[in-house]
Amino acid sequence: MEGVALLLDLCKSSPQLVSTNTVQIFDYFVPRLGDTHKKVKQKALDVLAEIISILKDGLNPVIICLVEGITNNLNSKDPGVYAAAVKALEESMAHLALVAWVYPRSPEVVQRYALPVLWSFLGNKALPVRSANVRIVVTKLACALYKVMGAKLRKHAASQPPHVRENLSDILGW
Repeated sequence: MEGVALLLDLCKSSPQLVSTNTVQIFDYFVPRLGDTHKKVKQKALDVLAEIISILKDGLNPVIICLVEGITNNLNSKDPGVYAAAVKALEESMAHLALVAWVYPRSPEVVQRYALPVLWSFLGNKALPVRSANVRIVVTKLACALYKVMGAKLRKHAASQPPHVRENLSDILGW
């Protein structure tokens, strides 16, 4: 827990340092999202929500594994872990929802970072969790991607497993 708190302090005091070493640092942080100790897991999720708002694009190289770590906690029976996971999810989606702004300038960035996150949510059964918040956030991401990508989103979805395509189809009404 001390290490997680130290990472937050480092992100606040030296965000550029953390951003330039994101992969190395988060190789050690991501396992905390699945820690066997509920208090450590909850603290890591709480801190992650703050870190996302601080580092923003600096997290792009690790956003997929972070979102997967969040997703794995969305079915937690522990109310503190669940609430922290939803908060971290909302922060990560707020960051990813910038797709409308980024896509026209750099479509490959959106395809590299946002699409895998969407596929992860749709494929990891993130939608039937206890909260409608998760479905709302995933729906917002899918709609934002469809708005900027149009038929290209369908093309990318075609390479995904059937259950992912079905979930996307349900969300977008295809």
